[in-house]
Amino acid sequence: MQPPIAVNRRVDLTSLAAIRAVIILIEAVATLVVRLGLHWAIPTASCVTLICLSLLVEAGLVAARRRDGPSAATISFACLMFDILQLTALLYLTGGASNPFAILILVPLTLAGGAMSGRQTLALFLLATVCLLILVLDPAPPPWPAPGPHANRLVFRVSFVVALWLVGGFITGIASMVSGQHARFEVALRVTESVLAREQRLSALGALAAAAAHELGTPLATISVVAREMALEAKDGPIREDAQILVEQAQRCRDILKRLAERPDQTDVLVERLSLLDLVREVVAPYLSAVEVRVEGVVTGPPNVPAPDLWRRQEVLHALAALVENAYDFARSEILVTGRFDADFVSVEVIDDGPGFAPSVLARLGEPYLTSRPGAEGSRTGHVGMGLGFFISKTLLERTGAEVDFRNGARFGAVVTARWPRARIEAR
Repeated sequence: MQPPIAVNRRVDLTSLAAIRAVIILIEAVATLVVRLGLHWAIPTASCVTLICLSLLVEAGLVAARRRDGPSAATISFACLMFDILQLTALLYLTGGASNPFAILILVPLTLAGGAMSGRQTLALFLLATVCLLILVLDPAPPPWPAPGPHANRLVFRVSFVVALWLVGGFITGIASMVSGQHARFEVALRVTESVLAREQRLSALGALAAAAAHELGTPLATISVVAREMALEAKDGPIREDAQILVEQAQRCRDILKRLAERPDQTDVLVERLSLLDLVREVVAPYLSAVEVRVEGVVTGPPNVPAPDLWRRQEVLHALAALVENAYDFARSEILVTGRFDADFVSVEVIDDGPGFAPSVLARLGEPYLTSRPGAEGSRTGHVGMGLGFFISKTLLERTGAEVDFRNGARFGAVVTARWPRARIEAR
């Protein structure tokens, strides 16, 4: 039984940027209302500085979505860590845990818990715990007057209700966003499972055909011998002609079965081996006769390290074939598929000289229902797609232990790299 397909959880950078923008707006409005509207004494310069720092991080987050750089999970984790620290510093200057808006610290924790890995969520939770202890044990004095007048108590209550309302809205929105993302991933994973099952059935069919060719060889040989004897002994006429037809058709069946038996996938998919060079050749084979685009496959590695033999895995073959197909769809004149190996790692890199990935979606590549190229004007076939091809390829490759990286070339074109620890993919 195949292990279930799993997908790394991560935060959509576009959604994270939108949530952070709303939080920054709330901080700015609250600072203005407290200082200019209520005339409470707060360290305005320090508060504005912290809000400006958050704006700079927001600008960096928006820019990260439009160029090559760290993965979305790393960017999201760093942003949420900064948000906890920034909010803690802002609360420390304005009353600590007694500030009604201290409840906003639940927002980054909720976002992390719903869409990040367990280790990242635990790290952010521990950071928030330390920050809350600081706010409780040693906060700055609150900016509002001491409780007493009815107006002050009313302002505090209204502030607390507003803070609860805002956090409730944030949590509801985050839950809806994460639920929608998980639903899209679930549908896309079903498609991935069906693609993999189809590839496995095709492979099993090849093994079955080879076994049938072996088993049917003996009875067909017997039929051929008997038909020849009948043709030799029969006089001229219908019987001799029928016997000759039997001889010809039996030979034709034997030729067909011979070709089936010589197929490279005649052995069982779970134990078949192939070299890294054979893997690259098999992936580029459908495009070697292409006229518009030159497709080349090479393998390179250190001279003192033997090249690895790999298990023939349908996940790897299908995923790499899909990546080469996408490269062919957008390449101008050349595609290079390079297999690399050393003592520790094995990688396959697909490079084309096309327009490359659109900067606006580069950080989100590998998510389902995401257009992966600038548009149909850059495609050889005019196909735009919904991003399922990249999602399926990335998911299948990650299932085999690979790290998948999407980026644009130094000058032009797209580069997709799948990199495995050698022990995960080598057939020893």
